[in-house]
This record gives sequence, C-alpha cells and structure tokens, in this order.
Amino acid sequence: MTPDASQLAEMVLAQVGTATRFMVAIAGPPGAGKSTLAESLQQALRERGETAAVLPMDGFHMDNAILIERGWLPRKGAPHTFDVRGLKDVLSAVRVADVEVLVPVFDRSRELAIASARAVSPSDRFILVEGNYLLLAEKPWSDLAQLFDFSIFIAPSNATLESRLRDRWRHYGLSDAAADEKLNENDLPNGRLVLGASRRADVTVVED
Repeated sequence: MTPDASQLAEMVLAQVGTATRFMVAIAGPPGAGKSTLAESLQQALRERGETAAVLPMDGFHMDNAILIERGWLPRKGAPHTFDVRGLKDVLSAVRVADVEVLVPVFDRSRELAIASARAVSPSDRFILVEGNYLLLAEKPWSDLAQLFDFSIFIAPSNATLESRLRDRWRHYGLSDAAADEKLNENDLPNGRLVLGASRRADVTVVED
C-alpha cells in the first residue's frame, strides 16, 4: 500500500523520539509532486500538534548568468547546475536548530532564486526538505545523506511524469514544440537519473 500524507506523518512521528529537530528528505524526479507532498505532510504534522517547515532545494539553482557563462543554461535543473555546497551549508545550519535560518526560494515564473525568502525557525521541529537530487548516490549530492533523519522517495510512472512536465511548461506559456524540447533534452533525462541513481529511501511512494 502506498502511504498518504497522514500515514507518513505517523511514520515520522514514530521515529522522532525526543529530538527537537528532525530532517526529512522528500526526493523524486522533476514533476513527481514533491512540493505537494511536502505541503500535505506539513499540514498533517501540524494537525497532530507539531511544528514543521518546508525547505525547497530549488532555491539553490545557479543564477542564469553563471549558467550562460558556463554554457549550461539549456541543462538548467540538471545536478551540476545547483549550488550543492550552499545547500549543504544551509541544511547543516538548519539541523543545529539554535537560530532562525533564512533560506532562498525559487520563483519559477521568473526562473530565478530569491535570497532569504523563507524563514526556518528554531522552533520548527520537522524540516521537510524537498528536491530532485537529495538522495542521489553520487558526489557531491551523496554528502547530504548524513543530514537527514528520514527519507521519502516519490516514484511516478513514466507516463505520469511526462504528462505532468508537459502540463507544467504549457502553464508557463511554452508552445508544444518548446515544451517537448524541454522534456526530451533536459527534464526526462534528469528524471531518469533520479529514478536510476538515487539511494534507497526509508519509504517509497509509488504513483501510477
């Protein structure tokens, strides 16, 4: 049986013990529904009297200026186009749970990360970190493993993944041809990498 947000909340609560900070990785390919699950799990935890914050990995996209300089703009969203060291530094600071930590958030409509756009309070017991490559079993991403107490992987079918990604790009005004180019040249290769090269999670959510 594939667990829903309510069941996942019970799972993490069974693991947290007396910890004042519990870090949960929610990983999966682009378009898998990670942000939706993170928000649903946050709500489920709050309904149980807990405090929880969502921390998106997408805030650590490299800026377009750097991607253009390096010839990487067409692959924006691939593993090498993220500031992994910056992400690790922020997650390490968040894990300590002694001060407020301001984190960046990605604005997809403008294709840029906004610095210090979300606050993580030391009183937030659960930190739900969501992103494509959080469980990727290759350097430097694999260095993040030590920072998580629990992990969830979302594994949609290829058909579901392709449909969601195509709808995403259409929503942002891309033509069918441009959306297909994004899918075939970047999103789907990234998705296959995530599905094939991520370490095993504590829980896998399978979607048709």
